[in-house]
Amino acid sequence: MKKIYNKLIRDKIPEIIELTGKKCNVQVLHPSEFEEELNKKLDEVVREYLTSEDLEKLADVLEILYVLVEHHGCTMEDLEEIRFTKKEQRGSFSKKLLLQSISDTEEE
Repeated sequence: MKKIYNKLIRDKIPEIIELTGKKCNVQVLHPSEFEEELNKKLDEVVREYLTSEDLEKLADVLEILYVLVEHHGCTMEDLEEIRFTKKEQRGSFSKKLLLQSISDTEEE
């Protein structure tokens, strides 16, 4: 029986599969295909986290972010600098604020 996946996997998954006595076909992606698949994987894992709120899924999101940053030729330090600058300029989310509306006048 053959099961089709066509999805991005972690580097050691083929070894893990073969240790179970099964065979798998993998393809090394072109950089543009890789970025597309990384984005799909990020969407998939974020959805899984939102459904489960499992910290392991959140760790998967972080791993994908690390790889995306590297794929864009940056470091996590670069990303952290961007995050910090944005936090200084616009704040964080720690106050748990929900914007309900904006009015043209102060009376509303």
